This record gives sequence, C-alpha cells and structure tokens, in this order.
Amino acid sequence: MKTISHWINGGYVPAGERRTHVTNPATGKVTAELALASVEDAQAAVAAATTAYPAWRDTSLTRRTQILFSFRELLNARKGELAAIVTAEHGKVFDDALGEVSRGLEVVEFACGMPHLMKGSYTENASTQVDIHSVRQALGPVAIISPFNFPAMVPMWFFPLAIAAGNTVILKPSEKVPTAAGWMAELWKEAGLPDGVFNVLQGDKVAVDTLLTHPDVKAVSFVGSTPIAKYVYETATANGKRVQALGGAKNHMIVLPDADLDLAADAAINAGFGSAGERCMAISALLAVGGIADGLVAKIAQRANALRTGDGLRGCDMGPLVTSAHRDKVTGYVDAGEEAGATLVVDGRTVTPDAEGDGYFIGPTLFDNVTTGMSIYQDEIFGPVLSVLRVESFDAALAVINANPYGNGTAVFTNDGGAARRFQNEVEVGMVGINVPVPVPMAYYSFGGWKNSLFGDTHAHGTEGVSFFTRGKAVTTRWADPSHGGINLGFPQNA
Repeated sequence: MKTISHWINGGYVPAGERRTHVTNPATGKVTAELALASVEDAQAAVAAATTAYPAWRDTSLTRRTQILFSFRELLNARKGELAAIVTAEHGKVFDDALGEVSRGLEVVEFACGMPHLMKGSYTENASTQVDIHSVRQALGPVAIISPFNFPAMVPMWFFPLAIAAGNTVILKPSEKVPTAAGWMAELWKEAGLPDGVFNVLQGDKVAVDTLLTHPDVKAVSFVGSTPIAKYVYETATANGKRVQALGGAKNHMIVLPDADLDLAADAAINAGFGSAGERCMAISALLAVGGIADGLVAKIAQRANALRTGDGLRGCDMGPLVTSAHRDKVTGYVDAGEEAGATLVVDGRTVTPDAEGDGYFIGPTLFDNVTTGMSIYQDEIFGPVLSVLRVESFDAALAVINANPYGNGTAVFTNDGGAARRFQNEVEVGMVGINVPVPVPMAYYSFGGWKNSLFGDTHAHGTEGVSFFTRGKAVTTRWADPSHGGINLGFPQNA
C-alpha cells in the first residue's frame, strides 16, 4: 500500500510514525496510508518556506508570471488526471470534479495578471520637487488550510495569488483527500517553481495548530465549518497573523409565484444534490412563496427519483458522501426530520447505488413542510437533503433568510425585475443569484459570505485576494539633481 507524505522543499520527505488511512468512499476500500505531521514536520515546512521567501520575493514579476503561465498550461493539459484523483478520494462524480478543477484554473489565469494587479500609483510634484508613489509587497510565508469537499479548487482560490505576489506557501489539505495537493506540488516543480516556494503538509490538528501559532507564518487562509473557522480566526489573529476564514452556510432559494417552475425545479436539483450536497454553496432550504409549493415539490420529487446514485467514475448523477461517519450523521438528520413532523417526500436512505463494495451512499432526500425550528433547517447538514419551507409572501421569505445566522449564498427565482432588484439590495448574504442557483463568482470577483459564514475582513480571490496576500507601502521622494544613466542604444528588455 502506498504512503502519502509531505512535500517539503521540492520533494517528498519520509513519513513519520503517525499514520491514518485514505479511503475510496464509493467502495469503502482503503487505498493508501497518509502521514500525519508532527510538530517537527510542520516546523520543517515553515522553515523551507521561510528560507525560500527572500529569493522568491526578489524574483522579477516577469519571471514569476512565466512560471505561473507554465503551471497553467500543464494544469489545463492534465486536468483530467487531477479530476480523477478528486473523484477517487472525495467521491463526487467525474464531471463535477472536472468542473471543480476548471473553476480553480480560472484563479490561476487571473493570477497571471499579477503584474497589472500589483501596480501602484504615482504622483509627481505632490509638494515642491517631492514625488509620492505606492507599492504592494508580499507578506512572507503563508498557510492555506483547505477542506475535504474541494481538494483542488479551494487551494487554487489562494495559492496562485499568493505565489504570483511573491509569497511562499504551506498547504495543509484535508486528511480525507490528500493526493491532489501532492499532485499539484509536482506540477509546480515541473513548471519551474523554485524549491520551498510551495510546500504540502499532510496532517491533522497538530499541523493546523503549529501553522496557526508559528511566528514565521504571516497569514492564514482557511475554508471549513463555522466552529473551526472561528477557532482558526481567533487563534491565528491572537498570534499576530492576517486571516481570512470562510465558514459554513445554510443557503436559501426563494421561488416566487411568477417563476418558471420547471426551471426552478431543475435548479433546486442541481444546487441541492450536486456533489452530494457537500458544498458550502449548496441550496439546502427552498422557500416556496404562495400557492406554488405542491406543484414545485412534485416536480422536484420527480427529478430526484430519476437521479442515479453510485460510483463517480460510472457516469452516475451523484456520488457517495466522503466517510461512513458523515453518511451516518446525514442519515441521523433525516431521522430527526421525520420525528419533528416534516413530510419526507423522497427518502435517500433506501437508495441502491451503482457501485461495488460498501460505499458511503445516501440518495437525494426531499422534505416538505419544514419549519425554522427543526434541526434539518437550523443546522448545516452538508449532504443531499433539501428542505422546502412554505411561506406566504416575499417579505416573509426575505425575513427568514435575514434571520438566519449564516450569510454565504442565496438565490431568487422570478421573472419580476422589481422583486429581484429589491432582493439583491435587502438580502443579508454575501453572494446572490438571480435565477442562478449556485452564485459562485468568477475569479476576478471575490468569493465570501456575511455573518457567521466569514471571519476576517477579506474574501477569497479577485481583488480582495490580491490585497490579502500583499501589503501597501507609500514612498515619498525628493531628489536634488537628475542622474545620468549613460548611453545604450539597445532595445530595453524585461528580465
């Protein structure tokens, strides 16, 4: 059985004694052993990033961008390999995994514009013979702690910008899905990235806590559940670090009476059951306004019953959950929903998956007549469970969303432009879709929610991501006399 270890200073290092298993969730079979970092391993990764930082910071933007372009070309040519790794360890179907890689690739492409994104400003003669200009500079070694549900895309929300801006990186992936991180490290080396600029630290809380407290780590990017995001934010900021910690979600979708119900039903299926609901942008609560609920629930149920659940490499519509423990947790929520009096329209506990072995499956599950006091509404289930709440009016639906402690993503389905405009203006959520069920912005905009879905002041990627991984400096200059640079008739070149 293969052992997956850390990538430090340009290569894999020997694994220590602490190990855990990596499992294919579609079959339940153990596929590898994973090294769990000790404090010493974590310190070695930070030391490698710290040593590599001065030279990488001083590498020209032109050269850094060339390496980034090379990484982009390699990734685009081999994205199918990375998608297959994601499917084998996370369980999402191959097309979904390929889409994840493609969305991460968008951030790489955005980061290729770093020479423009890091440009400062210049004011000549701000005072008599005094000029002022601004620059943006790298921070130093930065840590990225990524979740299990997007082992390729979420790290790529952060490390392309961090590296292009001149920082060095320590990536700590989820121990459930470790292989993608090492694969990307190998790709960086092939692209020409110097050793120590990108490091991968496999592990658990020992690795995380070392990164959060190590004095040489200057910033931390995290994506995960809200309790852990809060812990990461409080621990890292207490140790003087810049932090962006993206937390959990309870995303709502409003369907107004004038909406196209077939379009809305398709969207509810796509947003509720894609990636088996293991998305922080999944729609898990649908607010049916007025008298449309019966018809809408019937359309969603028809589509849910037609989905094929099974191994993600077999062309199925939906794959397994990531672990048996998580499957049991989601099943427990379904039990609780029934006990609380919600109407179970589609029961995913009875699914017969298209898979070999003993995978961690639960099929699409649909509840109707859910109320805000039920646990299936209040908690982030992170599974293929869609709850329908019946509300009388647009105002009532908006009030439900704004009262929720989460504020990650939301959507409204309507043909009424006035209602849509009011919704986008008044809803207290960071990412809004109008007839778009999963409103994940393009890479040149920034990703992030409000309220308990975000700890820190900046969102991921886009211009906020550039700001997070750099810091500004203003320089005021006075020169007594102009200098003479000599004669050179050659065409000036960048280097």
